[in-house]
Amino acid sequence: MQICLAMKHIHDRKVLHRDLKSQNIFLTKGNMVKLGDFGIAKMLNTTNQMVKTMVGTPYYLSPEIVEGKKYSFKSDIWSMGILLYEMCTLKPPFDANSLQYLALKIVNGKYTPIPSHYSKEMKNLVTAMLSRDPAKRPRVHDILQMPIIKDRIKDFLTKTQQCVEFNHTVIHNKDLNLI
Repeated sequence: MQICLAMKHIHDRKVLHRDLKSQNIFLTKGNMVKLGDFGIAKMLNTTNQMVKTMVGTPYYLSPEIVEGKKYSFKSDIWSMGILLYEMCTLKPPFDANSLQYLALKIVNGKYTPIPSHYSKEMKNLVTAMLSRDPAKRPRVHDILQMPIIKDRIKDFLTKTQQCVEFNHTVIHNKDLNLI
């Protein structure tokens, strides 16, 4: 949930992270998640702008980046899906002994589902985020509206913080039923 809020914050400001991975997620002593390393982040001019530069860490690259296609915020969503999968399984969904085989596995998009003890909602979220087709991946705003995530926001953000974070976007507090 905290990573989703961080991604919403930067995506709302038209920033594409492009290197979302576990090494760039930091946990404070107070159990606050912080998103770091914006060294290869890209500031976009519009929310629907696409870029084509191949950057990022191989395990977290989206199929569109691997294929040299244009990409946008949905590529960060793919990386979030990789992170979520890793948190559920303690291993990456795509692994190989070479970059070439890793690229083939990513483009193929087939991976072992997360373990059966996870909820249907969690399984559906991982599946949606790891959709090969970026158009089928949810936006971070869509993820924040899912009950599995939305129900945790009110325990994390104060009412004032909710107002500040959600008053300038398509999703408002009344839509999230937070306040």
